[in-house]
Amino acid sequence: MADKFKTVSLDKMIDKHIGTLGTPRRDAFENELRIDLLGQTIKQIRQEHNLTQEQLGELVGVQKAQISKIENSVKNARFETILKVFDALGAKVNFNVEFTKKELVY
Repeated sequence: MADKFKTVSLDKMIDKHIGTLGTPRRDAFENELRIDLLGQTIKQIRQEHNLTQEQLGELVGVQKAQISKIENSVKNARFETILKVFDALGAKVNFNVEFTKKELVY
């Protein structure tokens, strides 16, 4: 009996169902994924340091609830707070900003 399932790469599935790189829908997907990964990374590093959310909050100067929000959805957190979290965790932060040659409309 022939195999009914075809193996397809994750990239091809994302291209098909979300859009190819450079399309608005794909760009939004990629940005959302990066935001989720950032929160998960913060949580993982916090746990590796054996810190509770409350303890990390005390180091940063925010409530436990704010740390929980950051770990679950960085997009609603203040940039300054995220930088303080990384500093408290001993992380070095680098940013790479690239501008496209998109015409600005005002």
